[in-house]
Amino acid sequence: MLQIFDRSRQKEMQAWIAMRGQGMKETIVRQAADIMETVRRDKDSALFAYTKQFDHVGLSSLTVDKKTMEHALQKVDPLFLEALQEAKENIIRFHEAQYKQGYELKEKDNVYLGQRILPYQRVGVYVPGGSAAYPSSVLMNVLPARIAGVKEIIMVTPPNKNGTMDPNIAAAAMLAEVDQIYTIGGAQAIAALTYGTESIPKVDKIVGPGNAYVAAAKRLAFGQVDIDMIAGPSEILIIADAGANPAFVAADLISQAEHDPMASAILLTIDPTLAKQVQNEVNKQAKALPRKAIITQSMQAFGAIMILETMEECIDIANELAPEHLELMVEDSKQYLDQIRNAGSIFLGYMSCEAIGDYFGGTNHVLPTGGTARFASALNVDSFTKKSSYLYWSEEALQKHGEKIIRIAQAEQLEGHANAVKVRLGK
Repeated sequence: MLQIFDRSRQKEMQAWIAMRGQGMKETIVRQAADIMETVRRDKDSALFAYTKQFDHVGLSSLTVDKKTMEHALQKVDPLFLEALQEAKENIIRFHEAQYKQGYELKEKDNVYLGQRILPYQRVGVYVPGGSAAYPSSVLMNVLPARIAGVKEIIMVTPPNKNGTMDPNIAAAAMLAEVDQIYTIGGAQAIAALTYGTESIPKVDKIVGPGNAYVAAAKRLAFGQVDIDMIAGPSEILIIADAGANPAFVAADLISQAEHDPMASAILLTIDPTLAKQVQNEVNKQAKALPRKAIITQSMQAFGAIMILETMEECIDIANELAPEHLELMVEDSKQYLDQIRNAGSIFLGYMSCEAIGDYFGGTNHVLPTGGTARFASALNVDSFTKKSSYLYWSEEALQKHGEKIIRIAQAEQLEGHANAVKVRLGK
């Protein structure tokens, strides 16, 4: 199921894994564009029609009222709700440390300048709600926005076969204090958030995971609204030494492979014995899991073990691949932390499985995929703010420095810029 590569086949493995990120299918992009345009033109009527077509549900309203939310909450396991509440507290504690304020600099000659950090006014959160319902994504997307100071957070999620929303998602939305929820999914939900309809207001930014059509719609929406990222299939890369428990390593590889047949699960190790043990453990554990068919497809297509000679080689390859999740299952793992340049989120030590970060640890699980961790960041409080600068100059300051500004403007042959200073200097 899980192929083993040696050092000589590194480039082959990397090219093979990179095949996952060859871009969206043109047919999906075209279909998403058609949906976007139809919703822009026909608004709510298009949303009702697409819900009937894709979700096979006839709705009389897209808005989820308070009574519906309270009814859904009664169906939730109290122990699940208790765990979700504690996860919320952990996420808030981690993200509150990210909050920043603006600054002001006072200079000579009665000059001051500064930067304001301003939250978005309205943010839209997309939450999958069909066969894959992720209440954890509600917390991960909404809570940083709340901490940033976003005034209004609205959520869209596909209706289930009864025309209502998933109870666990409803519980998460209530805990996160979402302002308004609409039962609409797919590219049509992204279009509604982008353009606005009679029921759904347009937003400043759209965040949250979705299928290929949602991803295509978000890409098309960017520029009219901001987006978090174009998320690809999930991925994990583990660097493990001889001290790692092969059952732990195999379980963590499987935890990502079960997401999607396109998910990637890679182990880098300097121990050939561990490599073989993990290979056997993956086969054994996968057989007992309900999503074994997806795990098998993912592991066969994009799973790999590479045996290398040194930890330095392992770290170099990890930095090249820039994985979404990186586990350092090695002794004294923190000593290697500063050597990791490219990773969405890093998990240190033998016990820190990636699933902790997905649900409970407090770090955000909305992470860059497909190698984009080379330049992109995890979702955070800054993701929901914008920066605006301001500047005040006195007449005294302009008299002192105006000629310098004129020289630079004239060097760029922009005489109008120079003239804006000249007229103030009486020239």
